[in-house]
Amino acid sequence: MREKIQQLGGFLAGMVIPNIGAFIAWGLITALFIPTGWIPNATFVKLVGPMITYLLPLLIGYTGGKMIHGVRGGVVGAAATMGVIVGASIPMFLGGMIMGPIGGWTMKKIDDVLEEKIPVGFEMLVNNFSAGILIVFLVLIAQVGVSPVVSSVSNAAGLVVDKLISARLLPLAAIIIEPAKILFLNNALNHGVLAPLGVVASKQTGHAIHFLLESDPGPGLGLLCAFFVASKGVLKQSSPGAMVIHFFGGIHEIYFPYVLAHPIMILSVISGGFAADLWFVVSGAGLVATPSPGSIIAYLAVIPPGQHFKVLTGVAIGALVSFLVGAFILKINPVHEDADAEQ
Repeated sequence: MREKIQQLGGFLAGMVIPNIGAFIAWGLITALFIPTGWIPNATFVKLVGPMITYLLPLLIGYTGGKMIHGVRGGVVGAAATMGVIVGASIPMFLGGMIMGPIGGWTMKKIDDVLEEKIPVGFEMLVNNFSAGILIVFLVLIAQVGVSPVVSSVSNAAGLVVDKLISARLLPLAAIIIEPAKILFLNNALNHGVLAPLGVVASKQTGHAIHFLLESDPGPGLGLLCAFFVASKGVLKQSSPGAMVIHFFGGIHEIYFPYVLAHPIMILSVISGGFAADLWFVVSGAGLVATPSPGSIIAYLAVIPPGQHFKVLTGVAIGALVSFLVGAFILKINPVHEDADAEQ
């Protein structure tokens, strides 16, 4: 079972890791040019939305299809991913991870059946039409079938988090929030559920703990530090750059592939998130607005007077606990060699 999970995690990471450059580019553009960024720019900020909505999911879908059936599978996987993108109102990274491999696999099966039955001279015609017809079916199925399922998963996660907060079991929300983030549902969860709740709460007290729950950069930083200290190979070598993009740029998506490559590491960020949230509850910490992006710099901009020690201590606790748990896991259960080699 462990090997199966590791293989799945390696496959999922294999769809994302080759596209890290595009993630970093989007992260830098976001951190630089959004209204709350380092150098706001009304022209360049127009790139942010289309890149996260279209470019990144399509790249993931293409890579997933290509892993199974080469460039031909990648084209079908990317086109099929367009169906989930159009059918949803949230970034469809998870949809790309589903439709990309499905597109590549179905194209491969069709090619296997038709391979010896195509008349000589008609290869290009049959290959192009078989791919085109398959894409039509997959796009329609993705738009009306897969996309609502992924959106429902996001909504269900948000509902559970809302219930936990209402029941005053807020630290347990990390059990839902952190896995949802790894599936790239972080923006939907944060802006769709936590931010509206935080706005209501902040009107009464001047600050709200809800703004801290998903945006806390501590657990992700601790995870990346654990990979740098206790792992080896590509994941270790790439972790320092990811730390900078994550902690100072606020682009949490940069560390998600590290968890996908070794799924048991989800316990690291859950532990860090739980510990930080517990501190936030006990200390009464909160922010005045959602930090955008979720960097330590953005945090400093939205911490209300008198809350700096409480908030920054919570971030440090989350990073420390996540690091300790992550390093321990990597020592007793190192990244599988095959999974690391796939990167």
